[in-house]
Amino acid sequence: MEPIGEKDIRASFVNCSKGEARRISLPRELPDLPWSDLDYLGWRDPGAPDRGYVVTERAGDLVGVTLRTPQRVGRSFTKTTACAICLTGHPGSGVSLLAAPKAGTSGRQGNTVGAYFCADLACPLYLRGKKQTGLLRYEESLTLEERIARTLTHLHQFVDKVLAP
Repeated sequence: MEPIGEKDIRASFVNCSKGEARRISLPRELPDLPWSDLDYLGWRDPGAPDRGYVVTERAGDLVGVTLRTPQRVGRSFTKTTACAICLTGHPGSGVSLLAAPKAGTSGRQGNTVGAYFCADLACPLYLRGKKQTGLLRYEESLTLEERIARTLTHLHQFVDKVLAP
């Protein structure tokens, strides 16, 4: 992924208001991120740990999605140890259920979509072995490029659900 500027990141969000996008805490180390190792930009807000963000490229355009950890009311969520986006296994709380308000009218009515993500939203770094989970990696016959393509397919399917009416 090519480096993205603050203005472009804020303009990319599809499931929040422009005012909310202006208030998003961007990664402090934005200019120093390992851009050549990122297939999408993902981060959690250190000031609001229940919030996360992903920005990806779709058909030549940037699409940003705001995410939140759903509040547990009366029942707990099914626990998993594998990210649904990159299929990386994590011990303990290394995977989080994150929900995104749908874009447009549906989102304003309170509709959301959710998926289990790497808790730190660093799937591209786990795929490349730049970050470790502490678990043995699954043996796969897929090349790195094929695993990246699979990850982007899963992420784009999630984004498509956010954008669907």
